[in-house]
Amino acid sequence: MEQFLGMSIIPFNEMIWRFGLACACGLLLGLDREVRGISAGVRTHMLVALSSAMTMLISLELYEEVSARGEGDPDPTRAIQGLAQAIGFLCAGVIFVARGSVFGVTTAATLWMTSSIGMAAGAGMYQIAVAGLIFAVLIVSVMWLITRFLPGSSSPSPRDDA
Repeated sequence: MEQFLGMSIIPFNEMIWRFGLACACGLLLGLDREVRGISAGVRTHMLVALSSAMTMLISLELYEEVSARGEGDPDPTRAIQGLAQAIGFLCAGVIFVARGSVFGVTTAATLWMTSSIGMAAGAGMYQIAVAGLIFAVLIVSVMWLITRFLPGSSSPSPRDDA
């Protein structure tokens, strides 16, 4: 089995745990969007988290491999910079303006957060991933409910805060 999976610094069961945490966090963040009928729901958020975790794992593995051979100057933090640019491009694509209103900003922000949580999970920083998830869920779900009951607050349709 080990030959099939290839050599790795990070044990396979640890990789599965990291991917699972990333996917679970993406699911919980995407659920808010899915329940409101907004695009970029559960599957999108799970895939963003998983791809971010996978990119971090690849970066960590390459760092260990290159360091062990004494080649070059490996820096796994470059993956974070690359992911930030890539996810920024993806998020910009979900923001649009129509009839003088801006839509998709919260969805873009949850995708950005999902990517950050995925990076933390992929890097094995479980406490950061879980703490980030807790705050993100509070922001997108609880704050949405609270703002609906504030004096002077209109009750927009679920798609209005997209």
